[in-house]
Amino acid sequence: MSVDGEAVRLRGEADEPGWEVDPDDEWGVAVITTVGRQLKLRREAVGMRAADFGRAVGYGEDMVYKIEGGKRIPRQEFLDKADEVLRAGGLLAATWEDVKRVRYPKKVRELAKLESQAVEIGVYESISINGLLQTPEHARALFESWQPAYTPEEVEHLVAARTARQAVFDRSPAPALGFVQEEATLRRPVGGTMVWRQQLERLLEVGRLRNVTLQVMPTSSEAHPGLNGRIEVLKFGDGSAVGRSDGAFSGRPSSDPKQIRILELRYGTIRAQALPPRESLSFIQQLLGET
Repeated sequence: MSVDGEAVRLRGEADEPGWEVDPDDEWGVAVITTVGRQLKLRREAVGMRAADFGRAVGYGEDMVYKIEGGKRIPRQEFLDKADEVLRAGGLLAATWEDVKRVRYPKKVRELAKLESQAVEIGVYESISINGLLQTPEHARALFESWQPAYTPEEVEHLVAARTARQAVFDRSPAPALGFVQEEATLRRPVGGTMVWRQQLERLLEVGRLRNVTLQVMPTSSEAHPGLNGRIEVLKFGDGSAVGRSDGAFSGRPSSDPKQIRILELRYGTIRAQALPPRESLSFIQQLLGET
């Protein structure tokens, strides 16, 4: 395709990796299939061929067919442009409200939903930086190291999903967020020196937020209740709570009040043994100076 004599490259799957529909996600499949059908019906109603429509919105014909067939999740800019080209009066653009709820894997959506509703989140991490604190580059390096290996498309999808969860920091009113990170997770140069430095800088940035408490558990600390692995406790406005721990209740999420109290006791003990928030930030700043 050319415009005013200049070649214009239409976007295809290589340009937008990781936006496939999970066939096991029934709700996601239903939403994306419905949106695709609306796009196709609107395009056919105005008598526009898929190839012509693709050129008008800047996408390849194959991508248009996949989106219309419910095989690919459309991005917001695609829906906005399609609405304009097909003169849909905002109807197609409005479908983004449904699409954005299913664009990430089901398990990630469920976790993100809980985090978006919680008024208080407390997390202890012993192996890696918590996902809510990770930079995209740090997350990408982690996913690229996993075995069996993810495809590049899967990696980008997972990174986008993890990054989207960090909208919790933008909520108003802001939830109370508490993080305790083992020292070893801060010293591991995931992704190389530059990515590591960016991650430490991100921790300092988040740790200075008024609604965030960030603590470091020094390696020199004695035994504590978190040595069996991660602990998470999410509390909600109605007084209910959900928690999980790698070392309790088979690692499964629980809302049982007795089990929540156990996790709260363990998490509270961990916080008491960790460095205070101000000392923790100074410790991270010192690490940053050593890189």
